[in-house]
Amino acid sequence: MTIELDRRGFLKGCCATAAVGAASPALFFGGHAHAAVNGYDTIVHVFLRGGIDGLNLVLPVSGNDRTYYEQARPDIKVPVSGENAALPLTLANGSATGFGLHGAATGLRDIWVDGKLAIVHCCGMQTAVTRSHFDAQQYLDFGTPGTKGNGTGWLARAWETQPGASPSVVMPALAVNSRLPANLLGATQALTMGSPTDLVLNGGSWAWQRARDNSPAGFKGVNETLAEMWRGNVGIEHSGRAADAALRTVAQQPYNATLPTGWPTTTFARQLWTVAQSIRFNLGLRYAALDVGGWDTHESQGSNGGGYYQGRVADLSQALAAFYGELAATGEMARVTVVIQSEFGRRVRENGSGGTDHGYGNPLLVLGGPVNGRRFYGTWPGLHPEILSPYFGDVPVTTDFRRVFTELLQQRMGHTRTADVFPGYTGYSALGMFASTGASAAAPQPARQAPEPALSSIRTTSGPAPAPAGEVPAATPIRHRRGTVRMPTRLSQPLLRLRLKLYRLMQQHRL
Repeated sequence: MTIELDRRGFLKGCCATAAVGAASPALFFGGHAHAAVNGYDTIVHVFLRGGIDGLNLVLPVSGNDRTYYEQARPDIKVPVSGENAALPLTLANGSATGFGLHGAATGLRDIWVDGKLAIVHCCGMQTAVTRSHFDAQQYLDFGTPGTKGNGTGWLARAWETQPGASPSVVMPALAVNSRLPANLLGATQALTMGSPTDLVLNGGSWAWQRARDNSPAGFKGVNETLAEMWRGNVGIEHSGRAADAALRTVAQQPYNATLPTGWPTTTFARQLWTVAQSIRFNLGLRYAALDVGGWDTHESQGSNGGGYYQGRVADLSQALAAFYGELAATGEMARVTVVIQSEFGRRVRENGSGGTDHGYGNPLLVLGGPVNGRRFYGTWPGLHPEILSPYFGDVPVTTDFRRVFTELLQQRMGHTRTADVFPGYTGYSALGMFASTGASAAAPQPARQAPEPALSSIRTTSGPAPAPAGEVPAATPIRHRRGTVRMPTRLSQPLLRLRLKLYRLMQQHRL
C-alpha cells in the first residue's frame, strides 16, 4: 500500500513520531482498540523500592522478642503504648499473635481484621544474598535470584505463559510509571503510563495537534496524520498501529483524574486509582506494576515510632486501604490480589544516625479478596542474638518469595507453567494463602517450614542449582565481603552509567 503525503503532512508525521518517542516507548505496546472482558484475576504488584524497614512495620509486641527488639532499637522502636503505639494483630478467634503493625498502619490493620491481609514472615531471596539495591531489585524483578541473564521480567513471562492469553486483549499488563519497570521487561503488550491524562500526543503547536470543530475544511492534525502513516506492513508500522490503538483505547475510557471522596492525595494513591479504573473498564488487565520509593532510611528514620518513617507508612497504608475499600464496595476486589514487596529488609540493630542499614529478610504483605488472611505464614525464628549471629545480625529469610508468587499464579491465575516464570526454582509446595479460583473455603494453616540456611551456606551466582525451597542446601562458601555481603561486585560508576545508557537505547529502539 502506498501512502501519499504532501510536505506539510510529512512534517506533521515527523512531529508526531518525535512526540511518540518523547512520550514513552511503551506507547507501542498496546492491543487493538476494543475492550475485552477480563475473565481472570488481576495481580497488583507494589514494589517498595529502597528496602523498607519491615521490622518497624510488622514488629513483636510481647515476649522475649519484644525485649530483644527494644534492646536493638532503643531510639527508633515502635512503642506498645502511648503515642504511635503499635496496633496488635489478633487471629480470627481473638487470640494474640505476639505481633503488631506500626501505629500509622491503621488501614492495613482494618484489612487484617476484615480477614483479607496475610503476612509472610522472613520472606525474600533464599538462594542469593546482596545488599546492593541495584542487584537485589533486578534479581527480584527478573525472578531469578543470583542471575540477571534472562533479559525478561517475571511479570512479562507470567503473561506470556498465561493460559488463554490472547493478543487481542487491550491492556493485559500495565505499569503505572514513567518508564517500563524491569519486572515487565519483554512484555510486548504491556502499557506504561504515569497517568491516563499523560497518554496523549500533544507535542508541538496546539493548532496542529488534531482537527477541531473550528478547523479549516479538510484539515488533518498530528493525530490524524499519524494514524494514516501506520497502514503499511513493516515492523515499525505494526508497532505504530499498536501505539495508535493504545492511545485511542485509553482516550475512549472514562478515566477520571479526580480521586474519590476520602482518598489520600498522594502520588501512590493516584497510581492505585488508575489501576482501579483500569480494572473496572474490563480491558483485560491481569498484571499491574507500581513502584513506591523513599524507603532507604539510613538516617533520621524517626524516634519512638514517629518522624519520617511514620509518614511513609501512613501514606502506604492509607492508599492501600482506599484501593481495597473502593473495589470491595463494588465486588471487584473478590478477583484482585495485591502483593507488597521490597528488595530486602533492614538491620535489626539501629545505626548511629538514627536509621537502619541494609539487611536481609523482610515481611511480605498480601491482601485482597482471594487471600486467606488474618494469619501469618512462613517461619519466624525469633530475634535472639544467637539466632541472628549466623546472618550477621539480620533477620533471616525462611520463605522464598517465589513460593508465594508460584502459589498465587497457580491458584488464582490458572498457571500450569510456573517453571517458565521462575526458571530454576524447584521443590515448591503451597502455603495455603489463596482460595482456589471459584473456591470459598479458606485453606488450612500451613505447616511451619524449616529455617533458611546461614549465609555461609547460601549459593551465589555460580554453582549447582539451588536446593528446594525450605531445605538447607549443602554448604558452599559464599563469596562476599564481610560487612557488605553483596554479590556480584558492584559495577564501577562509569560502567553503570554506560549500562543504563544502553538500556535506554534498547528501550527506544523497541519502537
